[in-house]
Amino acid sequence: MNHSEEQVKEIEKNVVLLLNKLKDNYLLIQSLQSKLKELESSNLIFSEEISLLKQKNKSLSVANSLLGSDENNGDTKEKINILIKEIDTCINQLESSF
Repeated sequence: MNHSEEQVKEIEKNVVLLLNKLKDNYLLIQSLQSKLKELESSNLIFSEEISLLKQKNKSLSVANSLLGSDENNGDTKEKINILIKEIDTCINQLESSF
């Protein structure tokens, strides 16, 4: 085997190695894209759960205040006063429409 044949064989060998690496990289990219979609989906679910838990926490804080807890007591009183004012406004509007 002459020198040029050896070079061609070496080039062929390197091309095969590169093609195998390319295939491996393609499969890795596919796997990572699939994992990314899975993680994005999980992230969305967790975000929704966090939002729901924040809502529940806020409701529990209000309920706690109504039950006599010192925490958030001022906030609850303010919200109750706002509701009372809104109810008064509605009553006044109803009375003035008759």
